[in-house]
Amino acid sequence: MITFYPGPSKIYPQVEQYLADAYQSGILSMNHRSDAFMSMLENVFGQLHRKLDLPSDYEIYFTSSATECWEIIAQSLLNCQSLHLYNGAFGKKWYEYTHRLCPRARPFEFNLHELPDPKKLSTELPGAEVVCLTHSETSNGTMLPGHFLKDLRNQTDELIAVDATSSMGGVLMDWSVADVWYASVQKCFGLPPGLGIMIVSPRAIERAEQLGSRNHYNSLLYIRENFQKHQSPHTPNTLGIYLLGRVMEQVPSLGEIHRQTENRAAQWYHFLESNKYKPLVQEPGVRSTTVMAVEETGERVKYLKKGAMEAGIMLGSGYGPWKETTFRIANFPALEEHELDYLKDFLRRQSNP
Repeated sequence: MITFYPGPSKIYPQVEQYLADAYQSGILSMNHRSDAFMSMLENVFGQLHRKLDLPSDYEIYFTSSATECWEIIAQSLLNCQSLHLYNGAFGKKWYEYTHRLCPRARPFEFNLHELPDPKKLSTELPGAEVVCLTHSETSNGTMLPGHFLKDLRNQTDELIAVDATSSMGGVLMDWSVADVWYASVQKCFGLPPGLGIMIVSPRAIERAEQLGSRNHYNSLLYIRENFQKHQSPHTPNTLGIYLLGRVMEQVPSLGEIHRQTENRAAQWYHFLESNKYKPLVQEPGVRSTTVMAVEETGERVKYLKKGAMEAGIMLGSGYGPWKETTFRIANFPALEEHELDYLKDFLRRQSNP
């Protein structure tokens, strides 16, 4: 079965050997305060900094998931008010979760096919301690372009937090335009689920220190104190961390991966439209390069997914408001060219007359 599900998605084939290596190395039985674990963690941090080209003063922490980062941001970086910009289901979920913890969290929903109006946005930004947004919205196949993030950075001095779950590791980022970036490894990193990555700027650390929250096991300050010593605040996903380090050793630079992602995405959108498939997002400037959503009737979505499964292909289901009328295709780095060709051949044969 070849999976094009947009998370959890296909893992790198080399992970099979890495699993055996992890068992043989003995690291899985090591205490997370041991020299062996600390040495491994230091190496993984170094690999991430190099391969993702992170600023030297940005710090990395591991969490259980990207979703846990919602809670960390709300507890450790907010006094009372955040602003959530979103056009899809996952951005909305982030807002709703934060609102339960911080009742003054505010939503700003924008249209699927265009960027937020700068004039409207300028009236919403004042008072927001953290501006929260989703880089690649997995539910509908949109992506915020780099120029929008830069413009937003120029409009506010407050912290900016970015959900990069469906793009980190597959797309080049200007890390300086935001203060918190987070993701999970089951997408562009080509790994099994169960590990979140949180990347934090000095400005975010300064805010956490000002608020001084230490009331939770995952308070940012408590997490930071442990990871600075190359330890974890609680018993970690040692296997996930080990596998992430091995994959980071294996993959090329993010610049090279980015070029591959962009080229494949351009080929995908051309293929879809040439074969009479309709991308949900009609404006090319806001289309995701890592997750494509394709719009069809509910009946045809069921037909295509059933046929694909019989052919050994798993297509992604629709999500949120588009659950019944779209299917989604992951464009993550672990997918191989012959697998892309196999899906295209299937879709070509099933294209609308």
